[in-house]
Amino acid sequence: MQTDIDPRSLIGRKAFDRNGTKIGTIDEVYLDDATGEPEWAAVRTGIFSRDAFVPLEPSKMVGDALHIPYDRKLIKDAPDFGVGRHLSPEQELQLYHHYRLDIASPDVESLPSDDTGGSGRGSRPGSGSRSGDKDFGKIAGSED
Repeated sequence: MQTDIDPRSLIGRKAFDRNGTKIGTIDEVYLDDATGEPEWAAVRTGIFSRDAFVPLEPSKMVGDALHIPYDRKLIKDAPDFGVGRHLSPEQELQLYHHYRLDIASPDVESLPSDDTGGSGRGSRPGSGSRSGDKDFGKIAGSED
């Protein structure tokens, strides 16, 4: 998904649902493996809660906050894959289905299939302080 959101500026920003209700703070940004474009953000939904994955497209930056065009309940009910790890094509497909996003765009269909039957797309974390995985692309808030 193409987006005009700069992933380096997202870490630590607040995220709000479509009704203006605060969801949490952005922990990590995940990049599309094929394009390197920011595709998903992991939003920490509370002090002791998990991160919820949210799509960066069709989300919009409004001022200093990310506004996600979905209800808070849907966001909090998103599949939980943990953060800091590569999203497999199957996990990403689950997120697309959860948010009812169109996955039949030409850029997805033109990608080769991997041996697991997925699109070969996947997303890798593009930021955060974890550095044990080669697939990490460091963008913002990262440590060496």
